[in-house]
Amino acid sequence: MRLRAFVPALLPLALACSGTPAAGDRDAVDLLITNGTVITMDATRRVIDSGAVAIRADRIVAVGTTAEITAKYAATETIDATRKIVMPGLIDGHGHAGHGLVKTLGMDTEQWYGATEQVYARGSTVDFWRAEALLTGAERVRFGVTTALSFFGGGDMIIRTDDPRYGEAYLKATEEVGLRFILAVGPRRPPFPKTYTDWSGDTAREVLVPFEKQLEVSETLITRWNGAAGGRIHLAMMFPTHDPKERQLTGAALDEIKTQAQATRALSRKHKLLFTQDGHTTGTVKFAHSLGLLGPDALLSHATEFTDEEIRILKETDTRIVHNPSANAATRRRFQLVELLDAGVTVMLGSDGVAPDRSYDMFRHMFLAMRYHRFHWRDTKVLPAGKVLEMVTVDAAKALGMEKEIGSLEAGKKADVILVDWWRPHMVPMNMPLYRVAYFANGNDVSTVVVDGRVLMRDRVLLSVNENEVLTLAQREAEAAISRMGLETLAETPEGFWGRSRFP
Repeated sequence: MRLRAFVPALLPLALACSGTPAAGDRDAVDLLITNGTVITMDATRRVIDSGAVAIRADRIVAVGTTAEITAKYAATETIDATRKIVMPGLIDGHGHAGHGLVKTLGMDTEQWYGATEQVYARGSTVDFWRAEALLTGAERVRFGVTTALSFFGGGDMIIRTDDPRYGEAYLKATEEVGLRFILAVGPRRPPFPKTYTDWSGDTAREVLVPFEKQLEVSETLITRWNGAAGGRIHLAMMFPTHDPKERQLTGAALDEIKTQAQATRALSRKHKLLFTQDGHTTGTVKFAHSLGLLGPDALLSHATEFTDEEIRILKETDTRIVHNPSANAATRRRFQLVELLDAGVTVMLGSDGVAPDRSYDMFRHMFLAMRYHRFHWRDTKVLPAGKVLEMVTVDAAKALGMEKEIGSLEAGKKADVILVDWWRPHMVPMNMPLYRVAYFANGNDVSTVVVDGRVLMRDRVLLSVNENEVLTLAQREAEAAISRMGLETLAETPEGFWGRSRFP
């Protein structure tokens, strides 16, 4: 008993003799993440056993071994990452706001596109968009996605820019969740005006919206929100992709598209925003180039079956590409990832989430990307795991023009960090961490998420929002929107679901 009572009195002397500086001799930081296997994704792609990350405010101060970092820094809060992989937050280059509340709705009856148009333009309210932002923001955090870009709508480019109230609600909810986020706003396809429905309680009012109004609303959101939330929230301008072969673009129709495309692109350049388009394929890059839309601040999604000339155009203009391996577009036509990478084009991964049939789990999309391209080439050496990891971290940051801020764990960069639990049956043995993350991890292995130095999830518990309240709100708003449009039958199991090799 005497010895036990005496030991605490000896501890300060023992620590001093051990060579570990007292807290007063170390630099103060807000957060230390210690004892993890750190995948830095820095220029040398270091992997540090028993590694640590020191964070002050929203920035990484230092990365090194736990012994080095704890000897130099004392923290207000420490996260023990024993049996965890510590890595940069994942980056999702392409998703769709709204999709979280219409998952699989009518997808096997070929009515999903029509359903999204009805819901987004006619059946959605301010509360619908707030609920969707909270729901999908929570999903992304849970899956370790710390930076994401979403179009403000989808289907056939049903963008909810008829009134700024909808975008305001979406961005406020996203700010609450705590993600680093880019919302792409802009116009729908011509011809105009477009019909939207404004709901006040149970009363509906139809509104005709011209192209100019959609640009005006977009600029209002840009002025109010670009750079908000301490720089976490940004906006981008989108313009629908046009295929001159499919739509017979001639005469007045062609002139209208040129005028609207150039006005939209001018707005993106005026505010120094990313410019993005969805659904590129053969001939559309050449057409977009003829309109002056491409460049290093342009991000094109899907991008299937380009000509050699178009791949050269992408390289020469330094236009960036998002590959969505889980999307239907990647099933119908081949995405030429190997050719694009070999030509020197910057390519990142996107989820195309989360509907009709995919998720924001970027681990799932990494794995599918490798299988997709290896099958095409009949070669297991195609698309190494290291390149896929780059496409959701450092390459993705470059594609978004944010490579100086995110994408790797390095001193001076933003503190966007995730911890992946690898003390789990499908991840053990704890060796070869780069391979475990690329081939075996899934979004539910993410235990802790830090964005801008703020802990958004710890030990699988969301801290920035109340998850149960988010799910309750999302369920209510999805049911209400489906009911307003009379789409309940699209939530039923369709004829032909069972016992067939394909749908009739």
